[in-house]
Amino acid sequence: MAPWIFLSVLSAIFLGLYDVAKKTALKGNAVPPVLMVSTVTASVVWLPLIILSRHLPHAVPHPMLTVESLSWLEHGMLFFKSALAGTSWIFAFFALKHLPLSIASPIRATSPIWTIWVATLWMGESPSANQWLGIVIILSAFYAFSLVGLKEGIRFSRDRWVGCMMIATVLGALSALYDKHLLQRAGFSPATTQAWFSIYLVVVMAPLTLHWYTRMRRETPFHWRWQIPLIGITLLVADFLYFSAIAYPDALIAVISPVRRSSILIAFATGIVFLKETNGRPKAICVTSLLVGVYILSW
Repeated sequence: MAPWIFLSVLSAIFLGLYDVAKKTALKGNAVPPVLMVSTVTASVVWLPLIILSRHLPHAVPHPMLTVESLSWLEHGMLFFKSALAGTSWIFAFFALKHLPLSIASPIRATSPIWTIWVATLWMGESPSANQWLGIVIILSAFYAFSLVGLKEGIRFSRDRWVGCMMIATVLGALSALYDKHLLQRAGFSPATTQAWFSIYLVVVMAPLTLHWYTRMRRETPFHWRWQIPLIGITLLVADFLYFSAIAYPDALIAVISPVRRSSILIAFATGIVFLKETNGRPKAICVTSLLVGVYILSW
């Protein structure tokens, strides 16, 4: 297995834990402060490394954690990354609050459809025959998940929360492609990308949080839960592994994206076993198909 595929699989595991933390943190809770606290958690982890990299570079624990100095233009590029991903997260968090975890995560996981389409047509990527077979199986499993949702009374063409998740999915796919540009073409290191992305994400979330605090905090109160900072921590690990995978010169975003979205296995198990969500058997068939696709993809 190629190193970048292995890193993608590890990223998927932590991304699954991230999805579970989000769902449990959002249950009966206000979305904006949950978003803000989780993003602040990630920025607090990176801020000391940014300061050390600038003033005491020898004190950075590992060279891979060094945050490089950037020009104003490069800062702007990373701020755009934060704005794009942050907008996707806002739509996704609101949708996840109102949809079953075993439905919301597979919808979100259809982002490889958009990523692969753009990556192959516009960015010149060409997965191998085996990889294409794995991709097709994975995407078919994602589509089957959407059909199972009909049995739970979720009409994808009418449900506004499904619409929010689809918007989040498309924006997430565009963000993945932009990640490839930043890490492979623009030459940003994984640490630099994630550090400033985390910092600027707090800025992106601030207006929504301020709006909630001034106008909505009585109608939708905030309840502290230990899963809220865990959202930021699990995402930090998942994204660092993800950025490290993309940084490999031979890494294909069309392969990394669907592998990373196999995180729905963890979300599925949590939704069925612990949250008592329905239609476990048909969803299990979809999960099995997904596992087969990931296995073929890793050949």
